[in-house]
Amino acid sequence: MAKIALIVGSVYGAAQYVAEEAQPLLAGLGHEVTRYEEAKLDEVLSFNADIWLVISSTTGQGDIPDNLLPFYLDVQNRFPLLTGKKFAVIALGDSSYDTFCGAGEQLRELLLEIQGTELAPMLRIDAGETLEPETIALPWLKQHFTHLN
Repeated sequence: MAKIALIVGSVYGAAQYVAEEAQPLLAGLGHEVTRYEEAKLDEVLSFNADIWLVISSTTGQGDIPDNLLPFYLDVQNRFPLLTGKKFAVIALGDSSYDTFCGAGEQLRELLLEIQGTELAPMLRIDAGETLEPETIALPWLKQHFTHLN
């Protein structure tokens, strides 16, 4: 069905775990999925995905996790236009902070800036409300990724 680049930004492992659970779910829906836990822009571009799915936690004061920051900066500095390429963002955060899901917000804005097309509204998962973010993320993925061509 679709080729999905699953791009992960994780600090303590929650976003990574969500991505590890998402990959077989998406594959079970018939998609070809490659997961990038230390994403490099050239590798992601050479995969030629139909969809970029970003799953990221937020660290510090709304910052992008260290394992994803080089990718973000490379996309920002090289500005490879995605013209029409679909993307989706799952953002993990804690609503007790003013910068709730700040990394996801930055990633979404960048992907819109380089002319990506948002497949679904960004999913924000609040660590203050759930200790198991996959219980929210997996139904959302199933909802938005089941009927893709």
